[in-house]
Amino acid sequence: MADESKNLHIVMFPFLAFGHILPFYELAKLLAQKGHKISFISTPRNIKRLPKPPLNLQPFLELIELPLPQVENLPQNAESTMDIPHHMVPYLKKAFDGLEEPLSKFLESCTPHWIIYDFAPYWLPPISSKLGISCINLYIFTAFVQITTLNALLNPNSAEKEVSKGVYEFLTLQNESGVTDAFRIQESIRGAAAISIRSCMEVEGESIRYIEYLCKKPVIPVGLLPPPLPQNSIQDNNKDENWNTILKWLDEQEKESVIYVAFGSEVTLSDEEFIEINMGLHLSGCPFFWVLKNKKNIPNESNNNKLGIIWNDWAPQLKILAHKSIGGFLSHCGWSSVIESLEFGCPLILLPFQGEQELNAMVVEGMKVGVKVERNEGDGKFTRYSIAKALRTMMFQEEGKSCRRHAEEKKSKIFGSMEIQQKYIDDFVDYMQIHRPIKNN
Repeated sequence: MADESKNLHIVMFPFLAFGHILPFYELAKLLAQKGHKISFISTPRNIKRLPKPPLNLQPFLELIELPLPQVENLPQNAESTMDIPHHMVPYLKKAFDGLEEPLSKFLESCTPHWIIYDFAPYWLPPISSKLGISCINLYIFTAFVQITTLNALLNPNSAEKEVSKGVYEFLTLQNESGVTDAFRIQESIRGAAAISIRSCMEVEGESIRYIEYLCKKPVIPVGLLPPPLPQNSIQDNNKDENWNTILKWLDEQEKESVIYVAFGSEVTLSDEEFIEINMGLHLSGCPFFWVLKNKKNIPNESNNNKLGIIWNDWAPQLKILAHKSIGGFLSHCGWSSVIESLEFGCPLILLPFQGEQELNAMVVEGMKVGVKVERNEGDGKFTRYSIAKALRTMMFQEEGKSCRRHAEEKKSKIFGSMEIQQKYIDDFVDYMQIHRPIKNN
């Protein structure tokens, strides 16, 4: 634990999306392990969805619930992006902005040393500055995504690449929250003493240095924040009937023969996409385990076949990825999924659906740990044949074997190395202790 005289009080305030909340929470636990007081703030429903902090951290990690203001057009009990379709997210941002007053009151009541916040609360830095609280803007995507975002905002006219142009148009789009994402990002960066990023120099050193050049502020990588490895105790497994059923099936498969398929909590497949992926899996000839969320009315015959399983319930992704039968992960390329896959040395078959996923896929390809599903040039669609081709390449060809070797190497040297990840947390804490606000010393 840290020397008590140097202990910090740190407030953490993620946006209302679990792709943001969970990395913030992992960082909160790592900081609490060092003996620092952490106030982790979100809305009641989101706090209740989080796993309870381990007993030894509970004295240091306080979960604070701020009720989400009611906003017209936002369904009741919608407190995160997973609760609503994508087009309603601006209403969630508007409700999030309504947390300004209760958060201000909380900060006034306890005056922490630091507040670590997300891209969305553009209104927070002026409040913190007035109270003498220092700010860090935590970015949970890859450094490469951040560079693309910053380049699009700083040089909208140069936009030599279509990607930058598309990013600029998306970020500057007027929406129902009344504030563009571009403004949120710019103000959040402007008001920060430093920027932290969920990445590491071993993976994205050049990109991290370039962000520092673009923002003219310290950029501190906090490491990859991989979730803790699953505890495979008999007691734990007995509590989880889902896992017992899944484990029995996985145990019957050959080593590194199964494709694990999952697209995160927010990708919703169209009927056409579902059919093409399903047919592609069957054409590949590989056994598969597909965790399918956000999809109702699946034909029964899709669920019952000898080749694979389509699973409609919650499934423990880390335990599945850790199983010896898994040979590849067909993924949407969310950064958390990439990190979890490489934590176990599992190579990826890349099927990005949205902007930042496309950029993450480029990072994965750069590490030589993934094979990308080809899409048609004209309409951008993938087919059953392009799915099957990418799967067969990964599972049966030399390119796939090479990806597996590189993934194993990344696991042992970076993604699965707790020593490396711990060093980033130590350096981050050192920065906050050296630069803690004078009035709070």
